Amino acid sequence: MKRILVLGGDGFIGSHVVSALAGSGWAKPVAAGRRARAAVPGTERIQLDATDPEALKRALDGVAGVVDCVAGAGMTEAARALFASGIKGPIVHLSSMAVYGSATGTIAEDAPLKADLGAYSVAKAEAEALAAACPQAVILRPGCVYGPGSAQWSLRIARLLRARRIGDLGAGGDGCSNLVYVADVAAAAVAALRTPAAAGRAYNLAMAGAPSWNDYFLEFARALGAVPIARLSEKRLKIEGKVLAPPLKIAEILAGKAGLARLVPPPIPPSLIRLWRQEIRLSSARAEQELGIAWRPLGAGLAETAAWVNSAQG
Repeated sequence: MKRILVLGGDGFIGSHVVSALAGSGWAKPVAAGRRARAAVPGTERIQLDATDPEALKRALDGVAGVVDCVAGAGMTEAARALFASGIKGPIVHLSSMAVYGSATGTIAEDAPLKADLGAYSVAKAEAEALAAACPQAVILRPGCVYGPGSAQWSLRIARLLRARRIGDLGAGGDGCSNLVYVADVAAAAVAALRTPAAAGRAYNLAMAGAPSWNDYFLEFARALGAVPIARLSEKRLKIEGKVLAPPLKIAEILAGKAGLARLVPPPIPPSLIRLWRQEIRLSSARAEQELGIAWRPLGAGLAETAAWVNSAQG
């Protein structure tokens, strides 16, 4: 059985990739993360700083492929170390729709990478450039990944809905959500590893017929039992983004250090408000045709997500 190294194997997407590989009957995942943890059945576990080139080279010994799910600080450095390692097997690199920046309209994989929406989009584009120079690398560009374990697009949204700080945003929520269920992203990573023709290709990942943000908020609120939803004005969104977001972000950071993050209302930064109205729709036809991906229906995905949110919030 092939050993596949999953960098960032403790993270949101990485942990789902580990589970998908473990259940595939095709490969045994090696979950790599910065902290020492016990391996779950059917997997291996190593402690690894993926930004350390020498440590990474040792971890690559005996593996047949890699899935790079490193997120946050260090993701560019980890990509640099990985693509300089000399590994010969397939590499699946998790990027993001953020590389398209402020682009609008229907976006296929050959669209230019604008990366003009801040440090995150710039870092993702820099990491992609390293992957694109590697002939056996496959690049996945997921949209907004929701599902069990999603702090950004599930847990945070649930808290905002229940506090009636978001809901029907009018024109402010008419942008396409480009949602993709996390298990579908994991399935795409496994398929990319197993598809030799995917080498050197990039794939958008977003469910077919992804709803607007307004429709997502309504359907998620129904799954959570948090209806009726609030109707919020443009003025209210401006107050959230320009007045409340800065102090709430500071409070969130301080509360996180004290282990009290759940007690602080989540901020709604201007970048999020901008995304909710952005007219961008990812075309995922290539992933459907070449990787055989079938998207989880929104209702089924939200039912599982709501159950996880209720469990996570006690």
